[in-house]
Amino acid sequence: MMQIFAFYLFASIVIASAAFCIFARNPVHSVLWLILAFFNAAGLMLLVGAEFIAALLVIVYVGAVAVLFLFVVMMLDIDFAELRAGFMKNLPLGLLLAIVLMAEIIFGIGAWSAGGMGDATAVVGPVAGGPSNIEALGALLYTKYIFLFEAAGLVLLVAMVGAIVLTNRKRGGVRVQNVQAQVRRRPEDATRNMQPEVGKGVEL
Repeated sequence: MMQIFAFYLFASIVIASAAFCIFARNPVHSVLWLILAFFNAAGLMLLVGAEFIAALLVIVYVGAVAVLFLFVVMMLDIDFAELRAGFMKNLPLGLLLAIVLMAEIIFGIGAWSAGGMGDATAVVGPVAGGPSNIEALGALLYTKYIFLFEAAGLVLLVAMVGAIVLTNRKRGGVRVQNVQAQVRRRPEDATRNMQPEVGKGVEL
């Protein structure tokens, strides 16, 4: 009974937050609704025993992807009036895509039911008496797929270095800190506030 209640709670929040993510007028609010959807989707993954996917949703999607979206949206100078003006123009295409996606979901659910796959927990969850999903996945990653795992890490490292190189550009007219000049500065070269009396300035 508790699992059924948790499932309907997480599922309803995911659907509601996804709807608010689409119809929110402010893109920053859309990203925040997307983060809420990710959190509740992680709760759904925990219910079926896929704790590794739940951790990925929280760590990768919420901690990296959604935060990146949030910073990009906040840094861009978005014209909200122009953004809302194109909503009605693209509405028929959006409705068509929504109908196609809904038909695919219904077809997938029907194929799942007709295929006799059984309970989702029995398919996704760990085998009774065996290691957990995280232990089984870690054993595969660091034994059979170790070279592919390291290759993926190298690809991500190259992408990170490339992004740093592309964004690290020298700009002219920017005042930078001169540490050597600061170290060589003498007390007599400093500007001091003498607080002279009214009518008496600093004598040169």
